[in-house]
Amino acid sequence: MIVIIDSGVANLASVEAAFSRMNVPVTITDNTDMIRSAKRLILPGVGSAPAAMRKLEAKGLTDTIRQLTQPVLGICLGMQLLFDASEEGADDGAVTPCLGVISGTVRKLKDGPDRPIPHMGWNEITLDAPDHPLLCGVASGAFMYFVHSFAVPPCAAMLASCTYSEPFTAMCGHKNFFGCQFHPERSGEAGQQILRNFIEMRA
Repeated sequence: MIVIIDSGVANLASVEAAFSRMNVPVTITDNTDMIRSAKRLILPGVGSAPAAMRKLEAKGLTDTIRQLTQPVLGICLGMQLLFDASEEGADDGAVTPCLGVISGTVRKLKDGPDRPIPHMGWNEITLDAPDHPLLCGVASGAFMYFVHSFAVPPCAAMLASCTYSEPFTAMCGHKNFFGCQFHPERSGEAGQQILRNFIEMRA
């Protein structure tokens, strides 16, 4: 069973549609028992880290997610929530605590005259771990669809990177937790391949 976690802050329909195109049934739920028993899990997210963490805490899902041992794929904000903390929504140098299953802090992207924030649209990724099973059949230089203002700087868990005014982590993986800063469900065949790899990769 593949479960899309209903985080309360996500466009669940577009993620569900991506699996439907592959004829792969999915369940959308915030039920902790169903989440714990799932074979694979997707953690999508749209919006801000503080709001997303409040929703997960209100649903009683934070500890459930931290304790998962099966493969989990965070998408966009869902990937950022896997890290220790985020600068988003924090004042006076403080940070918003996140799930903490991958080491690192989410930072605000730098803007520039030709690099407005948010970073929105198609950009190419560079494969930093080309032999990783999540990247099977994906070419370095493939274009993915991004919509974000915050990102994880290059880190030990980085599988693929992207540059928009500065380099950042486009894909990550640590133990059973993985993430895409871009939206694979909106990234054409290359994004679909990543979702297919996630389904088929060995746990």
